[in-house]
Order: sequence, then C-alpha cells, then structure tokens
Amino acid sequence: MDVNQVLESTLSTDASARHNAEQQLLQAAEVDFSGYVSTLAHELANEQAQPHIRSAAGIALKNAFSAREYTRLRDLQLRWRERVSSEVKSSVKGLALGTLASKDSRAGQSAAQFVSSIAAIEIPRNQWPELMPALVTNVGEGDDRLKQASLVTIGYICESEDTELRDSLVQHSNAILTAVVQGARKEETNLDVRHAAIVALSDSLEFVRTNFDNEGERNYIMQVICEATQSGDSRIESGAYGCLNRIMALYYDKMRFYMEKALFGLTILGMKNQEEDVAKLAIEFWCTVCEEELAIEDDNAMTQAEGGSELRPYFNFSRVAAREVIPVLLELLAQQDEDAAEEDYNISRAAYQCLQLFAQSVGGDIVQAVLGFVELNLRHADWHWRDAAVSAFGAIMEGPDEKMLEPLIKQALPVLIDMMNDSVVQVKDSAAYTLGRICENVSESIDPQTHLSPLIQSLFAGLSSNPKMAGSCCWALMNLTDRFAGEPGAQVNPLSPHFQDSITHILKVTESPEGDAQVRMAAYEVLNAFVQSAANESLSIVARLSDVILQRLENTIPMQQQIVSVDDRNTLEEIQTSLSSALLAIIQRLEREIKPQADRIMHVLLQVLTSVGAKSSVPDTVFATVGALANALEEDFAKYMDSFTPFLYNALGNQEEPALCAMAVGLVSDITRSLGEASQPYCDAFMNYLLQILSGATNGHQLRPAILQCFGDMAQAIGAQFEKYLSIVSQVLNQSSTMTLSDGAFEMFDYYVSLREGILDAWDGAILAMKHGDINALRPHVHSIIKFLHLVSQDPNRSEALLRAAMGVTGDLADAFPGGEFAEAFRSDWMTQLIREVRGSQEYSARTKETARWAREQIKRQGTGGQTPQMS
Repeated sequence: MDVNQVLESTLSTDASARHNAEQQLLQAAEVDFSGYVSTLAHELANEQAQPHIRSAAGIALKNAFSAREYTRLRDLQLRWRERVSSEVKSSVKGLALGTLASKDSRAGQSAAQFVSSIAAIEIPRNQWPELMPALVTNVGEGDDRLKQASLVTIGYICESEDTELRDSLVQHSNAILTAVVQGARKEETNLDVRHAAIVALSDSLEFVRTNFDNEGERNYIMQVICEATQSGDSRIESGAYGCLNRIMALYYDKMRFYMEKALFGLTILGMKNQEEDVAKLAIEFWCTVCEEELAIEDDNAMTQAEGGSELRPYFNFSRVAAREVIPVLLELLAQQDEDAAEEDYNISRAAYQCLQLFAQSVGGDIVQAVLGFVELNLRHADWHWRDAAVSAFGAIMEGPDEKMLEPLIKQALPVLIDMMNDSVVQVKDSAAYTLGRICENVSESIDPQTHLSPLIQSLFAGLSSNPKMAGSCCWALMNLTDRFAGEPGAQVNPLSPHFQDSITHILKVTESPEGDAQVRMAAYEVLNAFVQSAANESLSIVARLSDVILQRLENTIPMQQQIVSVDDRNTLEEIQTSLSSALLAIIQRLEREIKPQADRIMHVLLQVLTSVGAKSSVPDTVFATVGALANALEEDFAKYMDSFTPFLYNALGNQEEPALCAMAVGLVSDITRSLGEASQPYCDAFMNYLLQILSGATNGHQLRPAILQCFGDMAQAIGAQFEKYLSIVSQVLNQSSTMTLSDGAFEMFDYYVSLREGILDAWDGAILAMKHGDINALRPHVHSIIKFLHLVSQDPNRSEALLRAAMGVTGDLADAFPGGEFAEAFRSDWMTQLIREVRGSQEYSARTKETARWAREQIKRQGTGGQTPQMS
C-alpha cells in the first residue's frame, strides 16, 4: 500500500475514491495494527511531507482510536494494548510528542489529539508516567508552538469523557496546574499560548480539588483567571469567564471571598463587553450562580425533611447581587438580532435566560425592578424596547408567589393580547411566548369568562399570521388547553364553548399542502392538544374530525406518484406524519368509541404503509397509531392481524432502520396485551423475530430492554401457552443479568437500569403465565430469579421503578410457590432488608411502598399452603 497515495485519496472530492481509500485504511488496521499505527505516526511526524498528507495521517490516527459507542471504543483501545509491542508503542509515542513541536500547526494539533487518545488508555494504567512531566517541561521551556500544542494536548486529555481517565487525572493535578497556570499568566506574551492555557485550565478544574482546597494555591489560580478577564483578547476573556462559570459550579462553597473582592464587579463589567462571546459568558456566570443556589436550597430542604443537619453552605449571592445585575440584564434584553434564527443563542436570549433564573432564585424581590422597566418601555417607539419589556414580564412568571403575580397578570393580559397586533413580528412573537408562560406557570390568574375567548382568538390569529410566530403561539395554545382541560372524563370544561371554532380554525390553517410547513406542523400539534383536552360534550366533534383527517390522509396517497424532488418527498412525509399523529390523538381520546371508524382507519393506514418508500419516517407514526387502535379495540383488533402482520414482520426484520424496528418491538407489546390469548397464533413469528434482533450486531444491544419487556407482555397475554418459550427466554434473561457497570460508564447508566427492569418484567410475566398453567415448569428457574433479585439488592445503581418491579416479582414468586420449599431464600436477611428499605423509604411513592408491603405479606404465607397464618 502506497500510504501517501491512500492518504491523498481520503481527502478526494470523489466519493468513490474517498470510500476506497478509507476501506484500504480499515483493512490495513485490521491486518497489522502495529505497523499501521507506526506508519501513520511516521507520516504525521515527517516535516518533509506535504501538510495535507500529514493532516490526513492525523485524521486516520484519530479514527483508529475513537468511536461514539462505548463498547466499540473499548475494542479499539484493546487493540493498542494487546496488538502493539512495547517497542513500537514507545516509538509511536515519541514520534507523537516530537510532532507537538512541528512548524506545521495543523500537524501539532493532530499530534495533540493522538497523544490524548493514547493517554486515555495508558494514564489510568500508569503506563506513560513521563507524559505529564514532558508536557510541563514543554510549556516551561519550549518555543511558542511547542507551548501551545502541549497546552492543547492537556486540554484534550482533561476534556475526555472516559471515566477511567478522569478518575486517574486527580493524581496528576499538580503537573496539570503547573503547566496551565504558567501558560495563562499575564506575563505570557503570546496570546495564542495564553488562550490555549485558559481553555486547558477550564477543562482541568474538575481534577484539581485538592489544590483548590489550599487557600494559597486557590488565591493564585483565581488571580490568574481574574486577570485574564481583562486581557484585551476576546478569546482569552471568554475562556476566563468560562473558567469562572465552572469554578462557581464546582467550588461554590469557596467563592464568598472572591465574590466580595472581585467577581461582582468583573462579571457586571463583562456583561457590558462589546464582544458578544465575552458578554454571553459573563451573563452565564450569573446563570450558574442562580442554578447552583436553587440546587443548594433543594438539597438543604431535602436534608432537613429527612432529619439531617449537614447543610450545604448558602451565601445568597443572587439576592445580594440582584440590585446591580438585574438592571444590566434588562438593558441587554433590548440587544435583539432581528435576523437571528430560532436556535441562535445571542446576548438578548442569554439575558432572558438569566432573568428567568433570577426570578426563580430571588422570587418576589425581582418584581418591582422588572415592573418599572416594563412600564417604562411597553409603549416605546423603538420595537427593541417594546420587545424587551414584554419579554421581561414573561421571564418572571416562575419564581415569585402567584398571589403577588395574579393582580399584575390580570392587569397585563388585555395589554399583552393587544400586543399580538403589534406592527413588528418579533414583538408579537414575544407577546405570544409570554402568554404561554402565563398559561404554564400562573394559569389561575386567567379568568375563563373574561380572558379565554380573546386569548384563544389572538393566539390563533398569530398562528396564521406569520411562520416566525408559529412555535410560540402553538406552545401557548397547548399550555392553555392543558390548563383548562379539567378533570379526565369531565362532561364539560372551559374549552367546550370554544372547541368547535378552534377545530375549524386549525383545519383551515392546515388545509393547503402549499402552506408554510412550520405553521402547518405547529397547527396540527395544537389540534392534537385540543383533541386530548376535549370534554365528553365535545366528543361528537372529535368523532366528526376523524372523517376529515382520514379523508386528508387518503388524499395524500396518490401524491406519492407526483413526487419529483427531495423537497416534495419531505413535504409529503411531514403532512402524512402530522395527519397520522392527529389520528393517533383522536383514537386515544375516543378509546372504544372509535370502533365504528376502525375498518376505514386500518384500510387507510395499510394504504399509507404500502405506498411509502424505504427510509421513510412515516411508518413510525403509523405504527404508533396502529398500537393506539389495538389498545382501544382490544380483542376486536384480531380481524386486522392477517393484513397488518406482513408490515410488522418487515419492520421487525429491518436492521437498517433502528427507529422503525424499535417501534415494531413496542407494537408487539401493544398487540399482545390487547389481544390476550388471541395473539397466540402470531407468537411463534414474534418470538423468532425478537430473538433474531437480539442476536444481531446492529440493534440487539440497544433494543434488548424493550424486547425483554415484550417477553413479559407476551407471557401475560398467552398464559400457559408461554411454556414453550420459557427455556429460551430464561437463557436470554440469565445472559442479560450478567451485565454490570464495572467499567463505571456513566452514559450506560440509564440503559443498565432499563435492562434490569426489562429482566424483571419478563420474569414477572413468566411467573404469572405459569400460575395459569404448569407451575412446575417454572421450578428450575426459581433460583435464577432469586439470584437476580439478590444482585438487585446489592446494586447501588437502582431506580424506584426497578425496586418496584423487584417487589412485584418477589411477591408473585412467593405467591406462586406458597408451600415453603423456597422459604429459606424468601426469608434471607438480604431479602428482608430490601423489603424493609423499600417499605420505609420517604422518597418512594405510595404505589411502590404498597407493592413492597404486598410482597412481604406473600412471604409471610410461606409454608401455610397459601393460607394467611393465624396467631396462636
């Protein structure tokens, strides 16, 4: 392989040539990883090589050590540990460190990434002890290029999310701090070096707690950072404020002295900086202060409620600073960018977010300052100030006491509704968003008789008037429907008088396929909210609405033949998805009353599934709608199974579309629960597909928790007929129960807990199924179930849902075998302690504690043949 030619081709504009080159590199890495890494490292270090070739070598090296998936990353790291000799490792590491001094800055940057990739493997194993001293020496004695590249390397190492590496960096905190503080000092004349040092310092702050506990070291670190906020270089100043943000989040308890001496003034000065990035990070400092103090208040309240006395220090920084900071934030609200996209984060939006947090943190203390600003600017000739006034009022709708806000809102509502007619769309959008905030947080202030009609009319008018307002109006209307829906199943609610007009308006807005897609999608979301909030009195309107939605969905089917561009396809998919979602909401609200429409619904949905192309997102929503129909019809859904299962089987077998496959797995659960024993003829096929998914490399890992839950649903549905699957299912469950979090991968936590919940759901379904059949078929698996329950009892990574499931399995298992043959296990110390812990927890819901109490009652019956023991 001509490495130069291959590397050149990886940068080709020709996709085919680029793909071939990438495949050659992958194959070379598989055949001889040691030689592959060594060759690329030499090419990266070659000062005579062309810069773009060196860059390509750097990219290839980075790819050889990086992966998004945790398990894949570990496999790649294992290659370095096991397939590269010590001599080659030493040579490669030497080349990488030497390249940090390259005159080609891009090569130095690539080398920094490469060094950090190796460091993630070797530092936790103490296999590269000379690395950190070498980087410190580079910063202290090297030229500017070497200093900068070494500091960037330290930054890459410290920003890694690898848990093993992060844990091991604590022992290197002195070396890290020595390098980054030296580079960040005001005496450093090279601004690029100083910037790299500030970035690395920010990334390292989590690992230097021991140093921060030392007052002398802490004072020096804070001095260097505070001086950096005044450097005159916007990159360094932004980085310095970023450091202060992280320090406040990590070391709040040590910040009182610095807040009083410097940080109040520095951050207010930074908020007024003409450089937007600097100002935003100075604003975010106060966001961090408020967030931290809100968290401390919550933690202390919980500690006191539990009878504890060790409270976290709380200095009330936000309340003390409010008088100085809030006026600045209010001024910054008027620095809107009228061309900003919805996702853009500018100074005005940063100020709004900070004002919201101040309102939550200081409560009613913020009201007078904001009201004065609102009254002064609400009728301002310049739209920027009108918009700022409206936004400021909306920002304080969460935090102050509702009784304090109520008279203000009643006074403001007519004005806000009137501002929905402002000549400037930004002001109208902010008014809509503020109305949404009122509906979300202080809806009791809205009088249905006085305010509801003009409020609904103004929001619908806004929804129709400009696409830029669609999101805010939609959100406000959904908050409004949620607030006024009343109790579930109510005969009438405050929305009832407005329901028909609202539905008519939405149907008009969504009528034309040529209309604005953003407005149409938002309007359908509002339609769904109104449907879900419909009182019983309005159900006839919902039923008639189903005819309109079905007709529109039918009309989209011939449009598949008219597609001539990607935009056409996207528009059609958006319309079909919105219509299917509306149908889903209608089915969920009408429940069993949807039955007269069921034949037509399934006919249309099957037509849609037949007509859509591969990789379409529409089937996801169609499957959800079918699931809702199955839940509504229960056993009456059986008539549609033969025509629908080909689509379901195809989705279950589609490894190329994980989202659709996941939806199909969930749909199997819905269908088996709905059909009960009538699902039995389809269970062989379901089981085969589910086992195929588990054995596949693509989706098996990701979908395992859902599939295990599906086993439980299937077992409960078909009862004794599940015995034929018990052996293979138990093998899957026992295999799944061996997974641990020993690697400490935080990103795996949610998956790990859901997997264990799935295991318990499956076992519980099997227990309940066998109680209706041959209970002896379950007997060989009892010890496996109890062993897993013991694992759960010892596991610190437990959720309430997991413990509730464990209690359910315990109770059902004890109830299934009341004769006492497993009494010793049920009455073991760990089982008794687990049940006592769940029953006595103040954190768990009544449902969870009741499940634990019930499990305990079943255990008490052990040895009594199922009879409740009598006291002698």
